[in-house]
Amino acid sequence: MRRTLYGGEYFDPAATLGCGQAFRWERTQDGFLVFAQDRACLLRREGESTVLECEEGDLAFFENYFDLARDYAAINARVCAFGIPRLSAAARFGRGIRILNQGAEETIFSFIISQNNNIPRIRGILSRLCEALGGERAFSGRTFRAFPSAEALAGQGEAFYRSIGCGYRAPYLAKTAGILASAGTAGLYALPSPQLREALLRLPGVGPKVADCILLFAFHRTSAFPVDVWMEKAYRSLGGTVCGREKIASACAEKFGALGGYVQQYLFYFEREGNENGIHND
Repeated sequence: MRRTLYGGEYFDPAATLGCGQAFRWERTQDGFLVFAQDRACLLRREGESTVLECEEGDLAFFENYFDLARDYAAINARVCAFGIPRLSAAARFGRGIRILNQGAEETIFSFIISQNNNIPRIRGILSRLCEALGGERAFSGRTFRAFPSAEALAGQGEAFYRSIGCGYRAPYLAKTAGILASAGTAGLYALPSPQLREALLRLPGVGPKVADCILLFAFHRTSAFPVDVWMEKAYRSLGGTVCGREKIASACAEKFGALGGYVQQYLFYFEREGNENGIHND
């Protein structure tokens, strides 16, 4: 087991995992157990630092997964430099958030499942999916299931996806799995963001918001700005006047450029968690 310490305030596991990027993780007594593709790690805070524990050969994978080579202090400062008081407050509140580099297949499936769904149900569906189709792995004295391969996902029909609780999303998942198994995702990484978004939108079950989530959380296209009901509220709190989620996403992408995804995560987390922590009142 490899134990690595990351100092500073710009890597907070609770904030990073709690802002809607990923769903395959569990709380432990003192931190988090995170599953990504076919690997697992433990995260916990020790004082002002974060401890990451993983298998010796998985350290580079998780350093990339949590985007640990990037200077988030500089990103946070650039977001605050927009000079928008509420955005600056959100950036300070969520300064420990990092944008994950997740596997494309897992992210595509997760966010198709996420549509019109709540987080406990999303996590339950993904758990059943992995239990049924994922290979067994061992980590830290326990077993877990890997996220299934595209071929395993494509080998199931609509009835299977309904049986694990996917509901109306079942035909979308069955068809998208077939496309991913046939075409793969490797070629997507080289596409410019507009063409990549168009390719994602051609997948059954992927609409604009889901495409933007995949762009941001799998392909790290940080100009993407996913908009849901929380982000509509956050946008209004900044004094925004554009109507319609796609138009809001376009307006924010234009205003914030390559910082848009970071802005989105800070605002999303602040909108959901700030009130709960007594930081702001609406």
